[in-house]
Amino acid sequence: MKTKALSRLLIASVATLVFAVTLPAKDADATVKEAKKPLVQIAILLDTSGSMEGLIGQAKSQLWKIVNEFAKAKQNGVSPEVQVALYEYGKSSLSASSGWIRQIQPLTTDLDKISEELFALRTNGGDEYCGWVIREAANGLAWSPAADVYKVIFIAGNEPFTQGPVNYAESCKAAITKGIIVNTIHCGDETTGINTKWKDGALLADGNFMVIDQNRAVVSIEAPQDKEIAKLGVELNKTYLAYGVTGRAGESRQKLQDANVLSLSPASGAAVQRSVAKASANYQNASWDLVDAVKKDSFEMERLKTEELPAEMQKMNSEERKAYIDKNAKERADVQAKINQLNRDREQYVAQKMKEVAGTNTLDSVMISAIREQSAKRNFKFE
Repeated sequence: MKTKALSRLLIASVATLVFAVTLPAKDADATVKEAKKPLVQIAILLDTSGSMEGLIGQAKSQLWKIVNEFAKAKQNGVSPEVQVALYEYGKSSLSASSGWIRQIQPLTTDLDKISEELFALRTNGGDEYCGWVIREAANGLAWSPAADVYKVIFIAGNEPFTQGPVNYAESCKAAITKGIIVNTIHCGDETTGINTKWKDGALLADGNFMVIDQNRAVVSIEAPQDKEIAKLGVELNKTYLAYGVTGRAGESRQKLQDANVLSLSPASGAAVQRSVAKASANYQNASWDLVDAVKKDSFEMERLKTEELPAEMQKMNSEERKAYIDKNAKERADVQAKINQLNRDREQYVAQKMKEVAGTNTLDSVMISAIREQSAKRNFKFE
């Protein structure tokens, strides 16, 4: 009896030890996996005073091209999540007490929302307080504390960097102590940018000083694949299944941003770049689309009320609903694969043509150059 009791006690002790060791190990693996998820955080600070119409035009036409750079990037073999925030400053219709500054959008993965806000921007005269808006962005956004996250501010404008009651040097130094790089983009000539301290601001925060012609129309090289890529980008919309209270708004926003880029000059390449972005992992709409939502562990399909589902799914049973979502997911993946293959062919064509063209700096070109250089220091590797 004693021997049997001792055996049972030994087995129970071993089982308890295995249980105690195994479960935390799994939890630890999950935590490590979560901690290693690559992250990119970009805050764009745009001068919206009266002379900056060209800058806004470049921003809204080239947002997708800038974001698409990270579709080519990996950190430790994993593609990053990209979050973008947007501020405007220097417009007289904003509040004087806030330094003529407005946070338009906090850090978000909702790229359609960023695009929507860019297309809604209007300019008028005002005072441009660079030091103040940098301080607001550095202190007011949910920046990750992790050391391997690429955290960066891009501030663009044309007035002296020294304007306003907040010292730009203190703001830039405070940003870099949090690991936030500050890149300055002077809309004008290099000498003026240096004399008005735009270069100094960048140097203080480990950033790049860049100059652009904000009034230059961005011209993309037209490739044979462009029309088909843009067409497939619109086709992707048919695979989205809007749900819940935000579904209709998200679906409308998606279609509106397609229309917005199509309203721009075809030479800007915006429609093609948006379609490529929609075929990437950075274009996520889990807050309103069932295909993206079911990929999230936290999403519980059974919690949705029947009336919150797309009309065509409301009379389906649970198995039919799952099959319908899976069908749309497959169709989406197929269209995305076609876009990505076409884009690979397109990039080879464009790379060859670029050798024959001498360009002038524009917002997208200087931002992409800085992004590639700086994110490499955070162990991001580009294809």
